[in-house]
Amino acid sequence: MQIFSWNVNGIRAVLRKDVLVPFVNSAQPDVLCLQETKAHPDEVAIGLPEYREYWHSAEKKGYSGTAILSKAEPLSILNGLPTEIMEKYDMTADGYGDPNTEGRVLTAEYEKLFVVTVYTPNAKEDLSRIPLRRDHWDPAFLEYCKHLEKTKPVAFCGDLNVAHTEMDLANPGPNRGKKGFTNEERAGFQAFVDAGFVDTFRMFKQGNGYYTWWSAMGGGRARNVGWRIDYFLVSKVLRDKVVAADIHPDVMGLDHCPVSIELDV
Repeated sequence: MQIFSWNVNGIRAVLRKDVLVPFVNSAQPDVLCLQETKAHPDEVAIGLPEYREYWHSAEKKGYSGTAILSKAEPLSILNGLPTEIMEKYDMTADGYGDPNTEGRVLTAEYEKLFVVTVYTPNAKEDLSRIPLRRDHWDPAFLEYCKHLEKTKPVAFCGDLNVAHTEMDLANPGPNRGKKGFTNEERAGFQAFVDAGFVDTFRMFKQGNGYYTWWSAMGGGRARNVGWRIDYFLVSKVLRDKVVAADIHPDVMGLDHCPVSIELDV
């Protein structure tokens, strides 16, 4: 089972650039998880008839959103977090709006596992959304994944908006304490690891130089001055089923590139 994940930063943009369809036709993933689609399904004609499309769009037009394209029909599709988790980790007081209305989580259930795509809220330049991340979003999403694990294993992917360790960004020193590399955000990621979820890419490659996002300023992508903020994590019981995990910087969309895993399930 080959699964790809990609923050497209606007699905209409990558379609206009004629990047998405050729990429999918070449890679032929069984499942493609998308983040930051910035569209509703009635606004987009993707042109991949062999894939079933499942969308969880933000209420606000042109903002956020996730989607899953799947060759096989999932057993079920779940939009967002369960009501009881949303209520437990109330996010309605966030000054930027309730992230639970922004289409940030989409789950497809298959016979052997759940596949979850997530677009984690950005902490903001002034770190004003750190309380949301630390006290609400990160623990809520972890609880959701652990809840799914009670039924079957989980593979979750997407833009987690954090570089976990110093290996995960080109310039850790000057970025320490800034959005995407604060102690709070890194601790949120570490909580997944402590709960048994496996960062699949690090099963195969160590060290710096492997990035999934580059700033549009200063030619960061050409110089490979980037961040690894897009991930695939899997339940511990799936660790031995992970055949490959990779990053695809040669796929030129906007500011992110796709990541992928192959599972023997």
